[in-house]
Amino acid sequence: MTIKPEKLLQLVVAAAEEKKAHQIVALNLQNISLVADYFVICHGNSDTQVQAITTEIRKQAESNGARLRGIEGMDSGRWVLIDLGDVVVHVFHREEREYYNIERLWSDAKVVEFA
Repeated sequence: MTIKPEKLLQLVVAAAEEKKAHQIVALNLQNISLVADYFVICHGNSDTQVQAITTEIRKQAESNGARLRGIEGMDSGRWVLIDLGDVVVHVFHREEREYYNIERLWSDAKVVEFA
C-alpha cells in the first residue's frame, strides 16, 4: 500500500500535534527541490520531547503504509531528521531550531495551511 504525499503530510502533522510539538511548519517544496515534496519542521523543549515526537511520527507513518527511508539524530534528541520519501521531517530541540533556522533556507517554499 502506498500513501499519497498529501495524506502522509497530514499524518505527520497530526502526530507532531499529538505530542505537543511547537511551531509546526509544513513547506511545499514541489517545483523547488528534488529532495522531497514537503518538509515539516517543528520543535520540542527537551530531548525527551523531541524523541517522543519522533517516535509518534514514525509509528503513525509506518502504521499507515509509509516506508521509513531513514532516521538520523534520534540518540541525541537535538535535531532528528525523518526521511519518509515525499515528506522529510525535521524535529528540533528549541535551541537548535533557533540556531539553524532552516525555514530561512527554504524561503521560496509556500507554507502549507491546514484547516
